[in-house]
Amino acid sequence: MKTLSAIFALLLLVAAPITGAYLAGYDILDYLDFPPRNVMLQPDHAPFSATVYILLILAILIVVLPFVIKVIASQKTTNTSIRNKKRFPAWGWVGAGIIIAGWILAWSRFDWFADWQTHTFTPLWFGYVIVINALTYMRSGRSLISHSPVLTAVLFVCSAFFWWYFEYLNVFIENWYYVNVQELGSHAYFWRATLPFATVLPAVMGTKEFLQTFPGFGAGLGHYFKLPVPHHRFLAAPLMLIAAISLALTAVWTDYLFYMVWLAPLVIMVSAMVMARKTTIFSGMAHGQWKELYHWGMAALFCGFFWEMWNHFSYTQWEYAIPYVERFYLFKMPLPGYAGYLPFGLQCGLVCCLIRDAMPRGIT
Repeated sequence: MKTLSAIFALLLLVAAPITGAYLAGYDILDYLDFPPRNVMLQPDHAPFSATVYILLILAILIVVLPFVIKVIASQKTTNTSIRNKKRFPAWGWVGAGIIIAGWILAWSRFDWFADWQTHTFTPLWFGYVIVINALTYMRSGRSLISHSPVLTAVLFVCSAFFWWYFEYLNVFIENWYYVNVQELGSHAYFWRATLPFATVLPAVMGTKEFLQTFPGFGAGLGHYFKLPVPHHRFLAAPLMLIAAISLALTAVWTDYLFYMVWLAPLVIMVSAMVMARKTTIFSGMAHGQWKELYHWGMAALFCGFFWEMWNHFSYTQWEYAIPYVERFYLFKMPLPGYAGYLPFGLQCGLVCCLIRDAMPRGIT
């Protein structure tokens, strides 16, 4: 049952958007190029709408503010002492050096570095992974790199596949596109993209572990409101179907359903795990335990700030074309777009936990 649920979920994740495009009468061959090449000029989406923008901001605040307020209100009763604190490790300084060098090269245009200018994203994020792990080690005495090196290596490999899937989804919604890579052939583009894509999961999981070293960061969310779902296994199948239909319709009604690429895969994966009787990062909601979800969402948002900042002045960069919200930017991203990092963080958490739980016992 577990294997069948996983296979069925994978089929839905891949087949749903292409099925929607086919049923809408589009030529599906236009969506099947490999690697997915989101390098076109800015696509034509719905223009800015103040009404949609305001409603979207309000919806985001309604979801996020109760958790932020709970955390702030719980600070006075939280023990913030740090145990096992150590000195910042030497290998952390190596990571800091990589970031500094990568940052200078990314935002400069040295003639002697011109042939390598498209590679600057990779060292920045390898450096980030090292530094965030070093900070975690300093605060807690443990980190992914120092205590789970095999898991860390596996995360790098799986991360590349993970983000290539979102590149595939973006072919249908065209919400971001890359500049200054149009001249690359498919082979060169694949490898130059795969290397930075491999840093996504290690960066988010490393950041999540770092945030956990701050007891006050998720204060109060270990015993918050309970969200019981009656007979949840019986709801999993219809929820999976609804999510798959929503994902399919993103290829048809792109301007109205583009956000489903961040929500529908999450519902499909969680539903498959529930059907297979596996515990998920959402299981604690029934008992009022929200801290895990909060940490994963905020970890992705934390990484998102650096992703967008380092992207802003880089030579090879991505830009956005998001319906209705193309105003008021922080770096290249419209402000409401940062909310997408929250469900993305939950997807990262779900995949990271699946990878960790699949590791052979005794191997870290």
